Amino acid sequence: MIKRAIISVSDKSGLTELARELVDLGIELISTGGTADHLRAAGLPVTPVADITEFPECLDGRVKTLHPKIHGGILAIRSNPEHMSRLDELAILPIDLVIINLYPFKQTIMKPKAGFAECVENIDIGGPSMLRAAAKNHRDVTVVTDPTDYPTVLAEIRELRATRPSTRFNLAKKVFEHTAAYDALIAGYFSAQAGESDSPDQLTLTYERVSGLRYGENPHQRADFYREVIPVPGSLPLADQLWGKELSYNNIADTDAALALLREFAEPTVVAVKHANPCGVGSADNLLDAWSKAYEADSVSIYGGIVAMNRQVTLDVARATKGVFLEVLVAPGFTADALAELKTRKNLRILHLPDCANPPLDGWRYLKQVYGGLLVQDQDATICEKDSIRVVTERQPEEGDMVDSEFALKVVKHVKSNAIVLVKNRQTIGIGPGQPNRITSLRIALQQAGAKAAGSVLASDAFFPFDDCVDAAAAGGVRAIIQPGGSIRDQESIDACDKHGLIMLFTGTRHFRH
Repeated sequence: MIKRAIISVSDKSGLTELARELVDLGIELISTGGTADHLRAAGLPVTPVADITEFPECLDGRVKTLHPKIHGGILAIRSNPEHMSRLDELAILPIDLVIINLYPFKQTIMKPKAGFAECVENIDIGGPSMLRAAAKNHRDVTVVTDPTDYPTVLAEIRELRATRPSTRFNLAKKVFEHTAAYDALIAGYFSAQAGESDSPDQLTLTYERVSGLRYGENPHQRADFYREVIPVPGSLPLADQLWGKELSYNNIADTDAALALLREFAEPTVVAVKHANPCGVGSADNLLDAWSKAYEADSVSIYGGIVAMNRQVTLDVARATKGVFLEVLVAPGFTADALAELKTRKNLRILHLPDCANPPLDGWRYLKQVYGGLLVQDQDATICEKDSIRVVTERQPEEGDMVDSEFALKVVKHVKSNAIVLVKNRQTIGIGPGQPNRITSLRIALQQAGAKAAGSVLASDAFFPFDDCVDAAAAGGVRAIIQPGGSIRDQESIDACDKHGLIMLFTGTRHFRH
């Protein structure tokens, strides 16, 4: 039976209504500081914690509830005669209901001008201690940290004068999830303040659930979407969906891949992605021409694809996409008439993401789960060091070759390995992704390009193991090749380029993507 509750909350949503019902049910309220003042202002009777502990709040409120008369009242096992006898001897009153939410540490560190001292002061100590104590003793104590649980708890107290064991267990589970995430956020903040490369011996991650998804990669798989606790500017979880049905698991994965590639470009650019690989990329002096290049790069594969654009979508661009079935279109903005045009397509999902073309934040890590473990690495933020590019052939590149070489490198690092990309005039004309050997990837790219391969630049994500790739490229009409180099057979590839009159550049930077 619930007779006594302790309440200390930063988020006072629904607090007055909750407390009034508890008082009407004959439950004594114990509270501290601002929460007690809030309840008194509502005309509700409140017992100060200091009256229970017989010890004043001190150290600017840092010490209030850290006392045996609070924690003993929470932790005592009601069915243990020795525990209950000891409570009587020490004049400790049982506390049956603990309603706590924590100091707003997340909100504080997100404030633009919050200093370190202010952030540290918003690390809650007593709150997590009481939550953990109550959750540990959930057989006897009901613990609530989320205001959305108030109605359920009140309904059961009205009916039973207590809560159900299953409810107490679920609330306790929720508490440990909450306090673990709270501590992980604090640890991450301290690491960032220390300027450390984040490779702790124990890695604790915390994410917030955005939504459940209809299914995962396939209909028989369950899936959810989570985001970083501290919002990452320009990231997909911050997109505002303006039109269309909910995003699927594959929509989210493919749109994120499109955005990752889009961030490589400053000039007006359109990226089309299918099954996590780019299928068409175009850059131009304006977005309409960039769209035309991306579409014409592979007008077959773009069907049912994801498109990302790094400029505001205008009516002429929106009209140009008509007749092309797209799953998702994401851009930093849309004119009103363009949006009205796009909303005529019932199967299109329209996402507004203002910072979508901004470079990713420094320190972002790439995580990949393996069975029983986790791989963590820095993002692949480098194309190559321009000073490290070497021309290794007799034939020298012209300015246009260098422009297309840089374009091709930006694309190839986002194609699954083994990866080959053919580019001409800032447009992909052939992409060979994800084959177990490089020559097959090259043949796929050449087949896709066809006659357009003549005079193109070829980028490879890793070195050529043999000169067969050079021979195939030359036969297809390729003009220049850019690759990392580093093979023990590099000279054979260089000699083959000289024989065919091709240009070859080495970057020294590999871009595997598995």
